[in-house]
Amino acid sequence: MYQLEPIAALATAPGIGAIAVLRVSGEGAIELTNRLFKGKDLTQQASHTAHFGTLRTETGGIIDEVLVTIFRAPKSFTKEDVAEISCHGSEFIIQQILRRLMQEGVRLARPGEFTQRAFLNGQFDLVQAEAVADLIASDSDASHRAALNQLRGGFSRQLKDLRQQLIDFVALVELELDFGEEDVEFAHRDKLRQLMLDIRRVLHPLIDSFSTGNAIKNGVPTVIIGKPNAGKSTLLNALLNEEKAIVSDIPGTTRDVIEDELFLDGIRFRLIDTAGLRQATDQIEAIGIERTQQKMRDAALVVYLFDGPAIRPDDLDEVTAELHQSGKPYLLVGNKADLMTETKHEALSPILANEQVIWISAARQTHLDDLKAALSARVRTDAAVQTGSAVVTNARHYNHLIGTDDALARAIAGLDAGVTPDWLAMDLRVALQHLGELTGEITTDDLLDSIFSKFCIGK
Repeated sequence: MYQLEPIAALATAPGIGAIAVLRVSGEGAIELTNRLFKGKDLTQQASHTAHFGTLRTETGGIIDEVLVTIFRAPKSFTKEDVAEISCHGSEFIIQQILRRLMQEGVRLARPGEFTQRAFLNGQFDLVQAEAVADLIASDSDASHRAALNQLRGGFSRQLKDLRQQLIDFVALVELELDFGEEDVEFAHRDKLRQLMLDIRRVLHPLIDSFSTGNAIKNGVPTVIIGKPNAGKSTLLNALLNEEKAIVSDIPGTTRDVIEDELFLDGIRFRLIDTAGLRQATDQIEAIGIERTQQKMRDAALVVYLFDGPAIRPDDLDEVTAELHQSGKPYLLVGNKADLMTETKHEALSPILANEQVIWISAARQTHLDDLKAALSARVRTDAAVQTGSAVVTNARHYNHLIGTDDALARAIAGLDAGVTPDWLAMDLRVALQHLGELTGEITTDDLLDSIFSKFCIGK
């Protein structure tokens, strides 16, 4: 355990508030804070205690009445000596305190530097460190649960144990290279193969979870498409319970995409209202329709809304075929259900026999709960998060998991083909490299700087 030079930063959100908290961490952090503090001698106080007093200017004037909480190494977030100063939330007071701390030799912290020090001091691994930022940024129940799961160890602890077992096998394989001419086998091939299969069994659900995890973290891009006057803008307004989009009987009213967020069962949906799909009548509408098509390509979920009383069976048949061919998850939503006749239902029933349709009335706001339930069910994230299953939300983690799996697949194929130990060891080293970079057991300064620079200052 080691302590670096003392650093300080505002740990609460900037702006005027009732209180603000400034964090000081590093070698001599408590002693340096004590030089500004008038009250109890902080250097003589026990860890995890809070003390009321005043902070003073260099000439003895009062800056503010404060509460200082001290944490002695290694029982702190950074595992260094830490002093947290709770003061009034005035920007002037905050700057005065930071200036005084710098006069005493404290440096302003870089973004994420407190968490980086916690990682370097072994408080947690790199996956857990990144989960700190995800937890701060979480804006839904699902993203909060996913980040909390990662922070508590998630899948990284299991992968570290498997990596250690693989390291032991790689050491034996490489030992065989020293006895290349004697044809000896230290690493039992059947056990090695079983270990690699066990690791891949752990990797595959994590890799498959990334699409779900990405939706949890960034929201599910859900595009609402359909022909003009199907009621797309009316539906968007009804779901959001506000007049977000202009509603008109004039075809082509929506000429650009309109986006907003909807939270359902702890999942954030990014709803996208689009221009009606038809032959454009002018250049501007053509651009809007092209953007609609682009949003369809980028979407994780497509909601096709059709005017139930007005749609022709042939058109609906064509639409369902195109949606199925696209491979995108989709929902068929029939609007204006209150105006549907029995004859119209009978005309559409052959086409919809193999399709699930949610019938609603966007204008009357009826059966919207059925649509919301279908949206949640179609994404299928809630069960994974509620049960505490590990979910991959980070693209860096996903890339290393893919790299590990590919290397192990090559190693298993090579093992079955009877390759020499040097070829086998090469693929195993690649797998170990990916696993090590994933959890932070193998790092570079550039990697750490890239990860922690995305954190907020003060964390």
